[in-house]
Amino acid sequence: MTDREIVQGLIDRDEEVTREFFFVRCRPLFCSIMRFVFSYEVDYDEFVGELYCYLMENDAARLRQFAYRSSVYQWVKVLAIRFFIKKRDRVIEDRSREPLYEKSEGELCESESAVAARMDMERLLERMGNERYQWVIRRLVLEGAEPESVAL
Repeated sequence: MTDREIVQGLIDRDEEVTREFFFVRCRPLFCSIMRFVFSYEVDYDEFVGELYCYLMENDAARLRQFAYRSSVYQWVKVLAIRFFIKKRDRVIEDRSREPLYEKSEGELCESESAVAARMDMERLLERMGNERYQWVIRRLVLEGAEPESVAL
């Protein structure tokens, strides 16, 4: 996709373009920015969702201001850094070092590669012609359902 197609797709609220841009193509960029800006772990989906809302305010006014003098990725990089710094500065710092809740040993955050693998699997499933096969594979492999419950 060209920069113009990406920007227009985002303005048009094209779900496929939005998902591809924010959760595939820009994911490494945004993760890098978040690690740089925040000294603590932040939720990717939550912060990127807020960035998306920021871009889409007032009928996507910020996106419409993009002048194509640089790549859309360079432009969104600068915009994201500024947005996340403002966000960080407005957050009340928690110096207690105590977790908000206790994590069990089995509860681990998904790594970036695991999320990418899950998204790749979803993309492959969407390309399958047989919807029943898609559903069965999704339930067994991605959701970890028992074969007996899927067979019903």
